[in-house]
Amino acid sequence: MNNPRPSAKSAGENKPLVLITGASQGIGEAIAQVFARELPGVRLALVARSEAKLAGVAQACGGAGAEADVFGCDVTDAGSVARMAEVVTQRFGLPDVLINNAGGFVPKKFAQTTVEDFDAMVAVNLRSAFLVTHAFLPALLKRGSGDVFFMSSIAGLAAYPASAAYTAAKFGVTGLAKALRAETRDAGLRVCCVHPGATWSPSWSGSGVAPERIMPTEDVAQAFYDVYRMSRRTVVEEIVLRPRLGDI
Repeated sequence: MNNPRPSAKSAGENKPLVLITGASQGIGEAIAQVFARELPGVRLALVARSEAKLAGVAQACGGAGAEADVFGCDVTDAGSVARMAEVVTQRFGLPDVLINNAGGFVPKKFAQTTVEDFDAMVAVNLRSAFLVTHAFLPALLKRGSGDVFFMSSIAGLAAYPASAAYTAAKFGVTGLAKALRAETRDAGLRVCCVHPGATWSPSWSGSGVAPERIMPTEDVAQAFYDVYRMSRRTVVEEIVLRPRLGDI
């Protein structure tokens, strides 16, 4: 994580701040680029384990007109998340949009899933979303506004073979979002849970799956921005995105 610098809150208090976890690649990177391109004056807090990978994303977003900074953080670790939240708040202020995008998937059938496998899937997909949201929630409630996004999956709505731990974790993400929405809607927060199907990532290279069977990351990323831009009187509770030709 970068060393703390003097607070930029006063200089950027009228510019929306968007915090994105898992922002170094894939959908997270695409979300950052969409907000940088579409929202004039946006400030981006880009969070991931690797600051080196984040640096390239920040540079691209800066070229699109955003003020972007990087925050190295293991979002599965409570101490690391607490430190990240403190530095982000000192440098930028409180996020207006919190996007819990960090996650991971390793295909394994139930019988082959070890305790370590299960714990790892729950940590990166569910625990991370809880920790990051929990770190900022008291201040968001005190302010009385904010958008919180959770990246779930179609596997958070229905079970799929060879994904027992992942499915359990994503069902947990879906439930976490529902609970937070029920508890905070009267406090001015909007909570949206996004359920994408097969979306392009480098892991699809060499898979033999035709490109037209996989959604581009930009389409999923655009959904986050479109929800954010709606009137504060409206909340999109859940979004389901699938390849036009169906699930893989």
